[in-house]
Amino acid sequence: MPAEWGKHEAVWLAWPHDKISFPPLHLAKVETVYAQIIKALSDSELVNLLVLNKKMKAEVFKMLEKNNLDSSKIIFHITDYADVWLRDYGPMFVMNSKKKKLSWVKWQYDAYSKKFPMLLKDNQVFYDLKNKVSGEMLESTMVLEGGSIEQNGCGTILTTKQCLLNSGRNPGLARAQIESNLKKNLGGTNIIWLEKGLLNDHTDGHIDDIARFVSPDTIVCAYEEDKSQKNHQILKNNFENLEKALDQDGKPFKVIKLQVPHLTYDQNKPFEAGNQAPASYTNFYIGNKVVLVPTYNDLNDEQALEKIQSYFPDRKVVGIDCVDLIYGGGAVHCITQQQPAR
Repeated sequence: MPAEWGKHEAVWLAWPHDKISFPPLHLAKVETVYAQIIKALSDSELVNLLVLNKKMKAEVFKMLEKNNLDSSKIIFHITDYADVWLRDYGPMFVMNSKKKKLSWVKWQYDAYSKKFPMLLKDNQVFYDLKNKVSGEMLESTMVLEGGSIEQNGCGTILTTKQCLLNSGRNPGLARAQIESNLKKNLGGTNIIWLEKGLLNDHTDGHIDDIARFVSPDTIVCAYEEDKSQKNHQILKNNFENLEKALDQDGKPFKVIKLQVPHLTYDQNKPFEAGNQAPASYTNFYIGNKVVLVPTYNDLNDEQALEKIQSYFPDRKVVGIDCVDLIYGGGAVHCITQQQPAR
């Protein structure tokens, strides 16, 4: 599986519409954020965009035109889908490096151990779109979301026990079988297991909210310096485990702390009002010419942007305000899926 910083042919997204994920006061703002994301990415990679119907396509087209986007860089796909978390139910691309053959894995999606029944239909989306996706579809019977794994393009895969060993996802599979499936389908040779993800993460600890590769041997790791915060011990344990971990060649990684922001849900998310949001700066997307980094109107935003920029000198780091997007439970990486260039 190619590293995310490798050259992309395209990126996949799904236009937001669900009023359960995004209460009315947030949906319009999330649409504005999407227009910003698409504009930033379409300068250097094609954008494959899911929309529900022709009416939505026309409305989105008009909004993008107002933002001076080149419409030739957007490919619309009309299909039925529930939500925007395309990283989790969309294609996961793999490459045969010798033959330069691109394929994609269709894992099973169960809406995070069936916690959100209204999202279950998203498992069908890319069966319906399989003829629109470049490369051969490789189907797996294992439940796996794209946000639950992170890899360096050289054989090392990061994940969490909280997520992939969750009994609700693959109750019939032991850890060894899950590792075997990751190696078989993604070309992994070295699996590193962290314990847990962020507090209040409905995905059960997705890795893209806590640890990301910025090069084959360097990992940025979400960290909480404040010992009074509930995420402190969780993230400290992850950091220490990564410091002890070895790469596919038996060498240690460089592990860089990335202080997490602090954001609580307000009354517009009534069932979780006052709870800490699972906000993190590691949920960034590495494009061909830009790195889109979530920001949260937090004192740590600027430091995070500067630190991530230092690892991508040939790309422009762009902050994306995710205060409203996080109401759905995710940020920039969760809504995107890169399609590698052949």
